[in-house]
Amino acid sequence: MYMRHFARFYSAMAGPRPVVLSGPSGTGKSTLYKKLMKEYSSVFGFSVSHTTRNPRPGEVNGKDYHYVTREAMQAAINKGDFIENAEFSGNLYGTSKAAVQDVKDRNLICILDIDMQGVRNIKRTDLNPIYISIQPPSLDILETRLRDRKTESEENLQKRLNAAKAEIEFSKEAGVFDLVIVNDNLDDAYEQLRDALLEEIHGVKKINLSS
Repeated sequence: MYMRHFARFYSAMAGPRPVVLSGPSGTGKSTLYKKLMKEYSSVFGFSVSHTTRNPRPGEVNGKDYHYVTREAMQAAINKGDFIENAEFSGNLYGTSKAAVQDVKDRNLICILDIDMQGVRNIKRTDLNPIYISIQPPSLDILETRLRDRKTESEENLQKRLNAAKAEIEFSKEAGVFDLVIVNDNLDDAYEQLRDALLEEIHGVKKINLSS
């Protein structure tokens, strides 16, 4: 079972309002936020999550994830150093308080890639992010995308598809997300994402210019 655990995260963390991107694995979330960070490198920063899984080909430690041992991550969780953490397919995943605060301290908009249970729990904190869901055109298309990656065992792929079904239904719940984007065409999806955040982008640019 994919379980999320959250610690209370207080609004004492100063800085621009964060953005939570949520949605099933394989919907293009990482591609979209990387495009956003490339176009607005002085505005956005990504909260790099921790994981105990091994890096996939091409992934870089400290950029895609902080790859750590299970013992080290569990010890940090027990100390309360994480906003949230999860276990999926035998591996731990989580977002540390320090990772978010590091981005906010640089007056950047922190982007967090969080699952549906994480979204539910963040709504019980004072983090007050903008909630955006990235969804696939259909479950069949999502399955094709995941298979084309060739990074998952059949067992893990089926787990991701089952989780995706729940995420798709979750995105339809009223009042959960500020925006739901169906990523059928990457350029169109990116334009929707960028337009939704333009006010925040301009606000951060203005602050940074005056500082």
